[in-house]
Parts: sequence; structure tokens; C-alpha cells
Amino acid sequence: MATYNARAALPNDEAGPWGPPVKIAYDQRDVLLYAAGIGTRDLRFVYERHPEFSVFPTFPIRWGGAGAPLDRNLIPNSPGPLNIDAERYLEMLHPLPLEGEVSVRSRVIGAHPRGRGNGFVEFESDVTDADGNLCVRMVNGSFRRGVEQLGDIEPFEGAGRTYSERITLPDRDPDVVREAHIADNQAHIYRLSGDYNPLHIDPEAARFGGFDRPILHGLCTFGHCAQVLLDALCQGDAACFRKIKVRFSAPVFLGDTLEVRAWDEGNGRALFEARVGDTTVVSNAYFECGSPGSLP
Repeated sequence: MATYNARAALPNDEAGPWGPPVKIAYDQRDVLLYAAGIGTRDLRFVYERHPEFSVFPTFPIRWGGAGAPLDRNLIPNSPGPLNIDAERYLEMLHPLPLEGEVSVRSRVIGAHPRGRGNGFVEFESDVTDADGNLCVRMVNGSFRRGVEQLGDIEPFEGAGRTYSERITLPDRDPDVVREAHIADNQAHIYRLSGDYNPLHIDPEAARFGGFDRPILHGLCTFGHCAQVLLDALCQGDAACFRKIKVRFSAPVFLGDTLEVRAWDEGNGRALFEARVGDTTVVSNAYFECGSPGSLP
């Protein structure tokens, strides 16, 4: 068992220092591949000659945590199959360019014990375009479930703050219910956007991670929820997207049917959850949208 003390890395229960900016270049192919990877069929995101061709708003989610300073002696680093997404938040502040280079800076904002032998680490990241516009702000939380095997992290002294929050859904029928089928090769496509964690394709890696078969990337589930809600609440208009926040409650498998259920709170905000059958797979979630053209 290894022991970790996040308080030594975040001594004042505050966020850690920002890391140096990381330059990330992407092109049209990357944008198209991501859209195909999250299962959207909207031509505005999968056809480059469409007159309203746009970057799907959650496209930068994989860059969360890029360049964050992280002392591995103080906060655990799990191998891929033992490191899984727990929560994600993404806010659009300025439209992303269709292609080009952006700058990402990140920092650790908190690390906390979660369950026996596990850790929960959160990062905050800002994405800035070549003109200096702050385009996207993200927060990602992940479970570090072991260093060599499941649960071998000694519960450590946590520090910092957390963006995690509990959201109670209304006691009434949802205003929106939409389904999205997860193709039996969806993880094979999504991983080509750069998330090569073997947990999502290799049966042996999945068993090492505690699953009986490969699971869908949490970020692919995230993208499916975003595109379903963007279509249902904004007619698919990327210019209306503002925020999305989720907690991954249970794994989604290839071939599953994802049911997204949303409750309109007014002023462009909806609470939602996602289910597979009777199992809630996304909880403590919300989606926010605004009028087109209201971003700078």
C-alpha cells in the first residue's frame, strides 16, 4: 500500500500553481473524427462543406489537465485501466476556431480520498486561441483506483477545493426524453481522437480495471449527452451552447442504448440524467444554453 499526502502539494487548501501553457494544434480531420466518435449525425459537425460547419462544443474536453504540475510522490498516478473519469465540466466562453493552434494551461485544484484505497483528483484548465481569447474553461475529476492493482492507494490526506456537487432532480416527469444507441464499435472510433486507454478496447485491460469487458470512454458518453441535449434544446446550434457538467455513475458498454432525461429549469438551464435500462450512468448533471451570437 502506498500513502499519499495531497496537503503537502496544496498546503493552504487552495488550488495548485498553473502549469506552463501547452500548445495544441488541430485540423479539420480532428474535428470531424471527434464528431463521428461521439455518434452525431448532424451534418454541421461531420461535413466540412456544410454552410454552418462548426467545431462540436465539447471537442476540447480531452485536453483537460494538460500541463498541470503534479508531484507523483504526493498525488497518485494510476495506470490507464485503473484511472477512470469521475466528473467533467465544460464552459464555452468564445467560439473555437475551425482549425489551428490553441494554448492550454492547467492546475490541480483538489485531491481527496474517495472510498477505500482510492483517490479523487481534480484539474482546472483554460483554452485560449491564437488571438488571446479565452475560449473554454474545463474541470475534470478522475478516480485514481490504484498504483499497481485496484485499491492499493492508502487513503491519503486530501486538500484543495472541489467542483463536485449534488444535484437533486425535480419530482416530476422529464420534459425531454431522448435515446442514443451506442454502436458496437463506438469506442474504436472515439479512441482515434487520442484517448488510447486500453480499458476501452482490450478485454484483458478491462478485467485488470475491474470490468468484465471493455467499457465506453466516459468522455464519449459525455459527448453523446451533449449532442443529444444540443439537438433537443438548441436545434443543434453550436452557437447556443454554454455549459455542461456531469458525474459518471456507472459504466456504459458498447451496444447499450443511452436514455437522456432532462428537466427544463428556465433561462436556458436544464438538469439531466442518463440511464441504460434501470441503471443511472450519468447523474448530478446540467446543461446550459443561450441565444446565438451572445458569446463575444
